[in-house]
Amino acid sequence: MKKALITMAMCFLCASILCVSAPARADILVNNAGLDLLIKSEAQTAVSMLRAIYDKHLKGQMTLEQAKKLGADLLREMKYGTEGYFFADTTEGVSVVMYGRKDIEGKSILENRDANGTYYIKEMLAKAKAGGGYAEYFYMKKGQTTTHLKRSYVLPFKPFGWIVGTGYYR
Repeated sequence: MKKALITMAMCFLCASILCVSAPARADILVNNAGLDLLIKSEAQTAVSMLRAIYDKHLKGQMTLEQAKKLGADLLREMKYGTEGYFFADTTEGVSVVMYGRKDIEGKSILENRDANGTYYIKEMLAKAKAGGGYAEYFYMKKGQTTTHLKRSYVLPFKPFGWIVGTGYYR
């Protein structure tokens, strides 16, 4: 019932946003909790997909390493909207999936800091450890040279030892 209400609320929000001019629409989205609901829902969907893959492992249809590889490959390809993508890190702070940054996958990013000195990976790990939550930090958009404020939602996926998230730029 709760999911149905959230889905209905998101449909109403999206329909109402589509009826507004593009500049006004951007203001509504940036200043609206609707984007928070969206990224939380998208992260939950990604974790649900990983759960289905893990269940195949539990049924003996693939090894744990095969399940992790499939999960990472699918997360890397999943997109939503015009800019939505997913990321995953291990609970030790090693990048597993990072859209547009395959060069950092497999490397520790635990000590990465944003322009304000925020250890954003440590913050996301703490949010995930608490069951999930929002984190704000400055990050560079793909193809750009300056950082922008980003708000992400992260969830743990304990069977793989990962945190999974997505976000939007403010």
